[in-house]
Amino acid sequence: MRFVDEYRDPDLARALSAKISTLAEPGRHYKLMEVCGGHTHAIYRFGVHDFLPETVELVHGPGCPVCVIPMGRVDDGMAIAERNPDVILTCFGDMMRVPGSNGSFLDGNARGADIRMVYSPLDALRIARQNPDRQVIFYAIGFETTAPSTALTLVRAKREGITNFSVFCNHVTIIPAIKAILDSPDLRLDAFVGPGHVSTVIGCRPYEFIPRDHGKPLVCAGFEPLDVLQAIEMIMRQLADGRAEVENQYARIVPWDGNRQALATMADVFELRPYFEWRGLGFISHSALKLSQRYADFDTELRYDVPGVRVADPKSCQCGEVLKGVLKPWECKVFGTACTPETPIGTCMVSSEGACAAYYNYGRYAKKRLPLHV
Repeated sequence: MRFVDEYRDPDLARALSAKISTLAEPGRHYKLMEVCGGHTHAIYRFGVHDFLPETVELVHGPGCPVCVIPMGRVDDGMAIAERNPDVILTCFGDMMRVPGSNGSFLDGNARGADIRMVYSPLDALRIARQNPDRQVIFYAIGFETTAPSTALTLVRAKREGITNFSVFCNHVTIIPAIKAILDSPDLRLDAFVGPGHVSTVIGCRPYEFIPRDHGKPLVCAGFEPLDVLQAIEMIMRQLADGRAEVENQYARIVPWDGNRQALATMADVFELRPYFEWRGLGFISHSALKLSQRYADFDTELRYDVPGVRVADPKSCQCGEVLKGVLKPWECKVFGTACTPETPIGTCMVSSEGACAAYYNYGRYAKKRLPLHV
């Protein structure tokens, strides 16, 4: 408990807030992007936003893995489950509620498909062992954070000779998404609060192109409120000094060169797709993973006929603009009215890391800032 309290000390929060205000140049507006959806929830759950001066604005990035899944990939999974009665489709809990053009996986269950929630790919593999007469598919999603667990599960399935298990791979990679954001003409950014979970796997070195090629700082941050505040203070200090570097606030967890064992396993099991569609960002080259030739026997997309039809998002939903940081959730026309966590229209209201869910759950319904009580 002491470890948690250490990162939630209100006196330290006040001190960091004062430093950030001192470092802010009068008359200048700062726009910082927190790439990770976990940071967005920490910011609004703990009121980190209220410890910042008005001139320091935080915008949300595409770091929520469920949020970036396009509707067409939901429809693909649904089609496989509904057209093949011997299939058990498994996925994480958030994915059960993501709307496709023909409803969510929960709706598919209601229509007779066998779609089950699991907590890990190993749960899906266990279901395959228990049901040797059925084909069990794991609907894999996530950035490099969750890709190693999928890879290790496939290594085990191969070693055990399990033939009724496959993976529908939707793992995406963070660096191409950040590059797409930097190349977007819609958004001017000063710096990035770098993702902590992804960085535990890939490390900090892959971000070095951001200061080198774009002249913008990035600080990898943890998820306690003081982690985020300290990362912002480190960014503001860089900007005040005229520096642009990659720094690691989360050094207690994140190794600079990443988890080499996890990276090696991923390199064996996966390879890059030529391109992949992201909600809000369109098609990004080399931004997602598929199974390598060594594991092709476990590739759902090779076992089944996958429609692969591109589906447009509902016109009323502006998740794409929220994921790019162009809009705040409360600026979406259906936020908090037609679109709520109970009746989501877009993925950003579904996921536990979605920006819209963070704003809705923690009461940030309007542009007006709450008074700072510290």
